[in-house]
Amino acid sequence: MSAPAVVIAAPASGSGKTTLATGLIGALRRAGHRVAPFKVGPDYIDPGYHGLAAGRPGRNLDPVLVGEDRVVPLYRHGAHGCDIAVVEGVMGLFDGRIDENRTEAVAEGSTAQVASLLGAPVVLVVDARGHSQSLAALLHGFATFDSSVRLGGVILNRVGSERHEQVLRAACDRVGIPVLGALPRMAELEVPSRHLGLIPAVEHGDAATAAVDAMTELVAAHVDLRAIVDLAGGSVQGPAWDPVVELAAVADGGPLVAMAGGPAFTFGYAEHRELLIAAGAQVVVFDPLTDELPDGTAGLVLPGGFPEEHAGALSANEKLRKAVADGAAHNLPIHAECAGLLYLTRSLDGHPMAGVIDADAEFGPRLTLGYRDAVALHDSTLWRAGTRVRGHEFHRTRLTRTGPESAAWGWRTTTSVTEGAVVRQVHASYLHTHPAGNPDAIARFVAAASRFGH
Repeated sequence: MSAPAVVIAAPASGSGKTTLATGLIGALRRAGHRVAPFKVGPDYIDPGYHGLAAGRPGRNLDPVLVGEDRVVPLYRHGAHGCDIAVVEGVMGLFDGRIDENRTEAVAEGSTAQVASLLGAPVVLVVDARGHSQSLAALLHGFATFDSSVRLGGVILNRVGSERHEQVLRAACDRVGIPVLGALPRMAELEVPSRHLGLIPAVEHGDAATAAVDAMTELVAAHVDLRAIVDLAGGSVQGPAWDPVVELAAVADGGPLVAMAGGPAFTFGYAEHRELLIAAGAQVVVFDPLTDELPDGTAGLVLPGGFPEEHAGALSANEKLRKAVADGAAHNLPIHAECAGLLYLTRSLDGHPMAGVIDADAEFGPRLTLGYRDAVALHDSTLWRAGTRVRGHEFHRTRLTRTGPESAAWGWRTTTSVTEGAVVRQVHASYLHTHPAGNPDAIARFVAAASRFGH
C-alpha cells in the first residue's frame, strides 16, 4: 500500500506552487505526518526546500527523463515509510514537453501526466490578483479539459481582502470546486532568486530555513489540512523502484567514488547516490570550495550547480584543482554535468579552474533550457557510442575558445548540435541526465572506477 498523494498544480508559472507545496509539506509534518516530497520535472532547486520542510530528501518525477513506466516505481520508492505525499507540479497544469507529433491528450512531462499516472487528485493554486467572478470559468476549463485528471480543490493565493475572498469563494462554489485554503498576500515570503530560479536552500542557509518555517506557518494558518489529508489518494500498483534490483545486486566494498557537494554543486538526484552504492561503490560527498580530494578516490562525480557564483573560492582551492587535473591525466573516471563541466575548463569568468577540458567558460547573455534527445558520439566511461539518452539543459554560461576534444553528445533542435567532451576517462557535458533512467551508465562508471589504478 503506497502513501496517498495530492498534486499541487497551477494554471501558470508564478502562481505560488513552491510556497504552497513547501508550506504544506512543513505543516503536515508539524501535524505529525510522515510526508514524502516530490517535484515534477527536472527541477533541482525546489526539492531542496521540500527536503528542509519534510526532513527527508526531495525527489523528482520526470516521465521524459526516466520513462513513463518508471514514474510509479520511483514514487513508491520515495514514499516508502510515509503516510502522505505532496507532489509539486511544473509550470501550468497541462504544460510539458512541446512535441507536435504527440497524440496523447496531455503533454509529456506535464503535471497532468504525472497526476494521471499516480491517480492522485490535483489541488490548483490560483494567483488571485486580478481575478473576480471569471475565476469560475477558469476553474471549469481546468476541471473538464481532460477526464484523466481530477481537480479536487483550489487554494486561493495572494488574496487582497476579506471581500475579495468572498467573491472568489462564490465563484468556486458556482462550479462546485471546493476551496481548501485562502492565503493573503505576503511579500516577505519571497525567497531570493537568481538567473536559474530560486537560490538553492543549501546556499541560502539559515534564511532558507526561516523561509520554510514562514511558509509552514502561513499554510498551517490558512489551509484546511484535514481536508487535504482527506482528499489525498492514488491508484499506484506494482513494485517500488529498487536500485539493487535495478543493478542486479552488485557486492559492496568496491571503489571509492567522490561526489562533489556543497553550495557550488547542488543539482542532483537522490537516486544517483543510491545507484552508485547499489553498483558497489563507497560514496563520499565533499565540498570543492574547501575540501581536498578524498584519499583513495577511484571515481569522481561533479554534478550541476552554480559554480559561477563561487568561481573565486573554487579557484582558490588550488590543491583540489591540481589533484583533479592529475587524476584526469592518469585516467581517473570523471562524470561531470554542467557545473562539473565548468569546473573542468581552463577558466570560469577569468578564474583558473582544473584545466582538464580545453575550453574557457563565461556567464552568457541568455538562458539555455530544454529537453534533448541526444546520442553518445564516442565511447566513454558512462556510455557506448550510439547510445540514445534523454537529457535536459539548464544553464546560462557558455564555453569559449574550445579545443579539439571529442564531443560527448549530438542532437538536433533547429540545427545539429555537438556538445560536451570525452577526454580519456572523463565525460563532461552541459546535459543533465537522470541516473534512474540510465542505470547501465552508473554500473559502467563504477566498473571503470574499479579498474582505476590497476
